[in-house]
Amino acid sequence: MSEKFRTVKDSMGDMQVPIDALYGAQTQRAIENFPISGLALPRGFIVAMGFIKAAAAKVNADLQLLDEKKATAIISAANAVATGDYDAAFPIDIFQTGSGTSTNMNANEVIAELASRFAKAPIHPNDDVNMSQSSNDVIPTAIHVSASIALRRDLLPALSHLQQTLEKRAKELKDVVKTGRTHLMDAMPLTLGQELGGFAAQIAENIALVSATAISPLGIQSLAIGGTAVGTGINAHPEFGNRVCKELANQLNIPFTESPNRFASMSSQDAAVALSGQLKTAAVSLMKIANDLRWMNSGPLAGLGEIALPALQPGSSIMPGKVNPVIPEAITMISAQVIGNDAAITIGGQAGNFQLNVMLPMVAYNLLQSIQILSNGSRLLADKAIAGFTVNTPHIKEQLSRNPILVTALNTVIGYELGAKIAKTAYAKGLPLIEVAKEMTDLSEAQLTELLDPTHLTKGGIPQ
Repeated sequence: MSEKFRTVKDSMGDMQVPIDALYGAQTQRAIENFPISGLALPRGFIVAMGFIKAAAAKVNADLQLLDEKKATAIISAANAVATGDYDAAFPIDIFQTGSGTSTNMNANEVIAELASRFAKAPIHPNDDVNMSQSSNDVIPTAIHVSASIALRRDLLPALSHLQQTLEKRAKELKDVVKTGRTHLMDAMPLTLGQELGGFAAQIAENIALVSATAISPLGIQSLAIGGTAVGTGINAHPEFGNRVCKELANQLNIPFTESPNRFASMSSQDAAVALSGQLKTAAVSLMKIANDLRWMNSGPLAGLGEIALPALQPGSSIMPGKVNPVIPEAITMISAQVIGNDAAITIGGQAGNFQLNVMLPMVAYNLLQSIQILSNGSRLLADKAIAGFTVNTPHIKEQLSRNPILVTALNTVIGYELGAKIAKTAYAKGLPLIEVAKEMTDLSEAQLTELLDPTHLTKGGIPQ
């Protein structure tokens, strides 16, 4: 045997494992069986596994099922895993056994090895660390716990920050009147504050939808732990699942509850699919906002040129002085990725064959990635695009003054048909609307000036 390896055993026989590896035979088998993507489950998922294993050991000790010395060592080891000290010991590819058994055993083996060192006595990965558990309830629980942590710590605060930034800019720009656009064509005016306020309302709704999905009865804060193999709880104390949920709730300050139906929670991934759907909605909102900012920033000479986004980096390797809207562009790519992740999660949710879903690692990876990139992207959009853009007020006023669509305000006075003739004439001759309207109607210049005042038109109602 090479000096770089040691021989370890599992139920299938001997395996050679790197001599300094904390994991054992089952993890090594998975490493060799799944050399697929090089993508491992993210840090947040390993954190959740550590918290779950620590909570399980404490509850098993409280129920007098696990020796106190072993429990103490397991808790210490699991907490060390949760703090990120041993991330390198979790190398298994996300494209593995669909239950995530390989990852559960990876955690059991690493924690057992560390706990054995702490206790200076052998601790078994299955009999001790995995006591009262199965991969089939641990992995769905870890998906919910890791997603709940990421929502509370990252995404909801990031979306709230974006909403507040939009509302602040909307208030600052409430008096800037600009040309509205429908079908990308000139339309009736609105204020820049109204436009940004619409964006803020979208984000507020995203926050409400994500929050509501998290707290539904079978939502992401409802945990399958205690169901063990198929949902019946075989080999687990009847109080185990509920106690673990309470322990995790106390530890993480998140109101986790025992699933009201473990058969549903283990055989499906409906909660993850529902949450992913709301993440997709948030991505769609961000895509719309980012693209509107790109259009408004376009130019500066041959585009709309209404705003100037902060100049963050050179925009071309060949065209000197060119600056691109890099943050909105990054947001559109984030949004596309989240939408793609949702499609994969949706397909994964359909893989609940009888009592177990068998695409759990893929669901976990995509769900956590969506939360992470939406969180980071929302803050970047707020801080590096929305908070600092400047407004080209003279250009906006010029565009508005030459907008023949303002004739819409005269509909109730002169009728649609005459209004259309005035607009077409103004377009064709390139004349100011008020000049054409003065020639083609009986209205005085003073009346037209008042009826066509863009600021009044942003307030709705029927012009008098």
